[in-house]
Parts: sequence; C-alpha cells; structure tokens
Amino acid sequence: MKTLLRILGAIVVCLILFLAIARITGLGPHDRTPGLWLKGNLVTTPVADWSFTDRIPTITIQTQSWYLLPHSVHVDCMSYNGQLYLSSVYPQGTSRTWNDNALRDPRVRIKIGNDLYDRTLSLVTDPDEQQHALDAKSKKYPELKVRPNSTIHVFRVVG
Repeated sequence: MKTLLRILGAIVVCLILFLAIARITGLGPHDRTPGLWLKGNLVTTPVADWSFTDRIPTITIQTQSWYLLPHSVHVDCMSYNGQLYLSSVYPQGTSRTWNDNALRDPRVRIKIGNDLYDRTLSLVTDPDEQQHALDAKSKKYPELKVRPNSTIHVFRVVG
C-alpha cells in the first residue's frame, strides 16, 4: 500500500511540475499539434478594423477546454467590413476541439504576431453574413476547397 501511495504521489508531483513549467513557458501549439497557454503582449485597446489580418496567413486561438486546461491551435482568419472572422470546415460527423470549446465558452485569447487579444466569439447564424465571411476566406485562401457535406462554423470576433 505504501508503494502505491508513493507512486501516485510521484505522478501527482510530476504532473504539477509539468503544468507549472507549461504555464510559465506557455507551451503553445506547434504545426498541427495543439498547445496550452499563449504567451505575448496583451493588447487591451479596442480594434476598430481587423483588415490588417488579411496579410497574415494564420493566427493562434486559445480556448478553454472542459477539463479546465487551455487548448490552443493555429486557425485561418479573414476580415469582412473590418470585422475579424474565424472559420472551421471539417467532414460531417467529426468535430474540432476548438469549435466545441468556443461553443461551450466563447471567451478566447487570440495571438496575432506577438500580440494577444482577449475577445469573445459569436457564432454567425445569419446566412448572408456567413456567406460574406466565407467569400472573404475564399479570396484569401483560394487553394482551400470545401468538400460536399462538410460542417462549417463561422465565428465573428467581438470586443
């Protein structure tokens, strides 16, 4: 019994140390591998026009997982009428973790360059607005094609 408690104690200590180091270093995403916390310079001023992101291929988004750890990934972004939009297209019957997280808790942290923006995502339900955002995405990423029967989520960045 003492051996089992020592092993469990060592595992807990290692896990706490790992999370402490990850919190300090950030442990952001790498390529297609998700990460945890994002690090950078927090921008608190409002952004009136997000069209500067048209020159940026991808941004990084941090959502909050159901198990209380952050989940960060690289995502496509596009602007329309000065608003920033994020979209996710994937085969029907599957899901994206960051989408699920954003639908459950829309508060996110966005990293563009070395700047961090704490914002809220709003799921776009208006078909016209969604189509305009997707048209902006097609213009920015002409190589991306939407397969038939895909699930599409479009989020507007608010705040």
